[in-house]
Amino acid sequence: MLGSILVFVIVLSILILVHELGHFFMAKRAGVLVEEFGIGLPPRILGKKIGETIYSINLLPFGGFVRLHGEGGPKTLKKPNRAFINKSKKARAAIITAGVVMNFVLAVFAFGLVYSISGIPKETENVKIVDIRAVSPAQEAGLLVGDVVRKVNDEEVTSVGRFIESVELHKGEEVTLFVEREGVFESIRVTPRQEPPEGEGPLGVAITSVETYFPPLWQRPFIGVYYGFQEALFWGRTVIFGLATLFSQLLSGEVPKDIAGPVGIFAITSQVTQMGVLAVINFVGILSVNLAILNIIPFPALDGGRLAFLALESVIGKKVLPKIEGVVHAVGMVILLTLLLAITIHDIRRLISAGGITGFIDSILR
Repeated sequence: MLGSILVFVIVLSILILVHELGHFFMAKRAGVLVEEFGIGLPPRILGKKIGETIYSINLLPFGGFVRLHGEGGPKTLKKPNRAFINKSKKARAAIITAGVVMNFVLAVFAFGLVYSISGIPKETENVKIVDIRAVSPAQEAGLLVGDVVRKVNDEEVTSVGRFIESVELHKGEEVTLFVEREGVFESIRVTPRQEPPEGEGPLGVAITSVETYFPPLWQRPFIGVYYGFQEALFWGRTVIFGLATLFSQLLSGEVPKDIAGPVGIFAITSQVTQMGVLAVINFVGILSVNLAILNIIPFPALDGGRLAFLALESVIGKKVLPKIEGVVHAVGMVILLTLLLAITIHDIRRLISAGGITGFIDSILR
């Protein structure tokens, strides 16, 4: 348990640190005075001023912040030319979105690192059996994991889709599968089921045409980044679709069941930790994509909410009063913290009723 807590804190700290570093570096680049760079939310535990910036560690670990000069309004400006509020809309937008961009970059790096170490997926024309269900036509016929299916009757099989299509056409009929097994070709007669159990196909096999290959070491970082970018886009689309489903459920009066808060993330982290370092790195990538997309939602207190005020400023032709914007963001933060508390309580109840972490994770995935 202690190890899982440590991994959870490290993962959360990395996500926050990278996000806030985006704001920090872009603010420095834009010439804005950074008054404080904080990990966690106040009250402050430790703080040290280096140069013109205070670097602090705060009590609440679920967050982080960069305090910029002039972010709260023009009344307390000591250096007006270095105040965030006095910078152009383009500069302010760049500072606000930098955190989201950095989280996406972190996700690409994490996924790319996993691909570089564990291998690159490659589509082939080899349809390989990777799993066989018990008491299935495949098991009874003598098919084995590792068999490569070359033909179904006289039809050549060069893709997963082609294999599924061929088997579906012959449900209830005996067919001959020509398979390659350790370099030897064999013919196996089997009858696909017309009504297989839920979650199984007519034969009861899991197949793939994707193989893993390892390019030369000097190529792996570049190829890894390419596949890492594709993986980040995939998870980005998944998160957006999930959020759309969530809002749809809320609008229809349905309470979402598969949402998880800090306790849920800790439970999943505990499970992932047992799977090894690469699994944890991959999980960091998934969480980083989630954080990037959630932060860009146009809700007060989030980066997207701050961008919304910039958009409003462009429409009305003048800046929104900092006091009004501050109140809106404060209300948004209260709402977010209340929602976080509610989700946490819900997570704890689910964790107790599920009888442990494994049951809890199963309840999320169902």
